[in-house]
Amino acid sequence: MNPTSMWKRVLIFVFCGWGILAAMPNGFYPRVEAHNDAAKAIAASEGVATPEQAEALSGWPSFLPSALMNLGLDLRGGAHLLGRVELSEVYKSTIDARWPEVRDALRDIRNEVGGVRRAPSVDGVLRVTIANPEAMPAALTAVRALATPITSLTGVGHTDIEVTSDGADIVVQLSDAEKAAIDERSMRQSLEIIRNRVDQAGTREPTIQRQGADRILIQVPGIGSATELKELIGTTAKLTFQPVVSRTTNPATSPGARNSLVPSLDEPGVYYVLEDTPVVTGEQLQDAQPAFDQNSNPAVSFRFDGAGGRKFGEYTAANVGKPFAIVLDNQVISAPRINQAITGGSGIITGNFTIEEATQLAVLLRAGALPAKMEFLEERTIGPELGADSIDAGKKAAIIGAIAVIAYMVLSYGIFGWFANIALILNVIIMVALMSSIGATLTLPGIAGIVLTMGMAVDANVLIFERIREELRDGASPAKACEAGFNRAFSAIMDANITGLLTGIIMYAVGSGPVRGFAVTFTLGIITSMFTAVYVTRLVIEIYLNRKRPKTIVV
Repeated sequence: MNPTSMWKRVLIFVFCGWGILAAMPNGFYPRVEAHNDAAKAIAASEGVATPEQAEALSGWPSFLPSALMNLGLDLRGGAHLLGRVELSEVYKSTIDARWPEVRDALRDIRNEVGGVRRAPSVDGVLRVTIANPEAMPAALTAVRALATPITSLTGVGHTDIEVTSDGADIVVQLSDAEKAAIDERSMRQSLEIIRNRVDQAGTREPTIQRQGADRILIQVPGIGSATELKELIGTTAKLTFQPVVSRTTNPATSPGARNSLVPSLDEPGVYYVLEDTPVVTGEQLQDAQPAFDQNSNPAVSFRFDGAGGRKFGEYTAANVGKPFAIVLDNQVISAPRINQAITGGSGIITGNFTIEEATQLAVLLRAGALPAKMEFLEERTIGPELGADSIDAGKKAAIIGAIAVIAYMVLSYGIFGWFANIALILNVIIMVALMSSIGATLTLPGIAGIVLTMGMAVDANVLIFERIREELRDGASPAKACEAGFNRAFSAIMDANITGLLTGIIMYAVGSGPVRGFAVTFTLGIITSMFTAVYVTRLVIEIYLNRKRPKTIVV
């Protein structure tokens, strides 16, 4: 055989050595995982370590690789939720927020339209009654001037609102293009907020994906239960600062038009009548952190962005001496009196919080409010015991598959079968190393992909060895036969692996969940099998021929 150039030999040995080192941490998974968790916690605490963290950190040498394959929900256990975002709520809140703008626009032409009031209407529709119906054209013109063009690709040429008349009423509603834009924006916002909340809770490799028009799939390995996950992401944490109309202890009090009756969180039996339109909302929060009030009780400090701070400052300056309510998820958590203008854009939320509750509230507020409520259509809790059973079943399948492939190759091709088996073992090791390095998640279908890859990995060697047999039957010497076997089988091997690679890429691109888990290991396995079956096997056979120099070989 033509000798492999030195640089290729060095590259092959280096890559195989790296694969063994990078895959090794997975053989000591609990110890390395504890080491990684401790390192992350110590870094977050700026180098301060507890005795337990120090012990866990020393459980794995720092000079060795410590990247691990992430275990999926079916292997580690955890929680699975499928939720639907109530997009109709977003339409309602969006159109309700237009009322102050419409009112101010009509007030500018009050001499023409007369009095202006908001009329009752269905959710998602704003009806405004003017006292002088004859001025309807001028009123429509003023309100239509509030419409803004939609900037999305699908909304080019459309505006966000449609304004029509109905007798003495002006009817304002969202355009279809704006609803489509809201759908897309709300789903993206929901995905990002859920991801932020789950990440801040310290979970590992969650799966958060959009499914269909209004559904979100959430899978979080390692979390205790679906109920715990729902508490983390299902809370809207919607914060508003609203003007107080009155305070009462009568739950049957009629709040009046455009007002709401909201219970107090800290004062049982007390209710507040609040204006529906908030001064500022939690969406304008820039930061929220756990803190302590002047009495050293747990609290949450907050800071608005520029626009929110300006609105809050203007409102407090104009309403000194009046109360305002801090409302969280439709409960008044505090209703302080405005003693002076609050122009700094920051404040503090006090209440009967524990330290844990204040910390959790800060996390929820900092992550942002979900744009709408979520209805959970499906929820499952997968216990660690079931995950351990899945791992054991996957191990058995992999071991049985490996033994069958190894035995077949040895029985069919003798010593050359052993050479192929060396490449096969390295193939699996390098595949694990790559998955660890890129942070891929191993699932039960992924284990099936590994088992399938073991069978496919020796296909290339079968093609090569059969070609060597043909060359030997034609009278070629062992070295010439091996050289020709590798060269002439390469095109067939390449064609078969390219088609398999394309299949794996398509499965990953269009699939989700188990399909993607299978596609990851399947695709990586094809790439690594090309390297080990062609280059590693060739180098091993070349070393064997150069050292033994056999006159004949049996393949």
